[in-house]
Amino acid sequence: MSRDPDATAPLWRAAQLFRLLSCLYALGFQIAINDDLDRPGAAWLLFAVLIAWSIACAIAYLHGFGRRPAWVIAELLVVVALMLSTELVASRSWVLDNQTWPTTLWASNATISAALLFGPVGGLPAAVVITAASAFVKGYVSLNFGRNATVIIELALALAVGMAAQTARRAHQDLQRAIRLSAATEERERLSRHVHDGAIQVLALVARRGREIGGAAAELAELAGEQERALRRLVSSAEFAQDTDAADTADLRALLSRRADERVSVSLPATPVLLAPGVAAELDAAVGNALDNVQRHAGDGARAFVLCEDLGETVTVTVRDDGVGIAAGRLDEAARQGRVGVSKAIVGRLAALSGSARLSTEVGEGTEWELSVPRRGECGG
Repeated sequence: MSRDPDATAPLWRAAQLFRLLSCLYALGFQIAINDDLDRPGAAWLLFAVLIAWSIACAIAYLHGFGRRPAWVIAELLVVVALMLSTELVASRSWVLDNQTWPTTLWASNATISAALLFGPVGGLPAAVVITAASAFVKGYVSLNFGRNATVIIELALALAVGMAAQTARRAHQDLQRAIRLSAATEERERLSRHVHDGAIQVLALVARRGREIGGAAAELAELAGEQERALRRLVSSAEFAQDTDAADTADLRALLSRRADERVSVSLPATPVLLAPGVAAELDAAVGNALDNVQRHAGDGARAFVLCEDLGETVTVTVRDDGVGIAAGRLDEAARQGRVGVSKAIVGRLAALSGSARLSTEVGEGTEWELSVPRRGECGG
């Protein structure tokens, strides 16, 4: 038989064991009080209905097809109807001196089922309905809990069973999330090893040997180095996407640390810099755009420096280089010519995050981008 995927399945099985015991108790109660009833024959007929319904509920809940609102509500209605039938089989004096037929212990099955399906939010109303039916039959509400603990028992069952069901479902969700994350991590590590042992190592070898040979091979070495870094970033971005599938926050440090290489120095805080995954990814992408500009325009041999600062309400990343800088008015001229890569890739990203991107540059003094996002910033649609 296939495994029941419902996280509360063990609780449903335990509930049916309680149902069996409550039926046995109801049978003993019926035998004990049968001679005191006004209509013992009708009582046995109703007791047969009780047993038939209990068997149907046990089968439905054990096999799972009954674990839905319609069935649980039907159980509650049947239980209330049987409790109200007390007046049909017993005298008024008997009702006042005894619990409602066919025992409040058996009636508690409806409370347990509602609590298992809906949690405390559904279990408590069911407990109130059972208690109200008992009070209606007796004609009064008993506050003497020493002699009549129906209210306490029903409410306690609703809370305890409902909270147990909620905890089971949350634990199951956490376990499934952990299993998915573990599987994704294993697959990612396998692919990363494959890429690292293959393409990345070949590119690194070509870059190293090309620099050693020099001449025309140096250009080939530079291209191989660029492709190696691009491939590493691609693998890293895939890792980040998988990591954040099951997370509500992402550590910006993990993203920025992957930007470090022989030309890029990265300084990070000692503690995690937690942001929404989308915000962290967009801020990292803006940093990547700034570093790409350094590589393309800062001049040969230019180095870049990335500094991340967690300022509480805001997170700021500074990208500075020691390159040739940008002449005054050059960005405005590029915008007029239709080249708006900087404004879209960097300024636009930060604006979508409700943040800011400030550029400082002078010819011969390099460039500096200061990228800031609010702690609760979110990606624009």
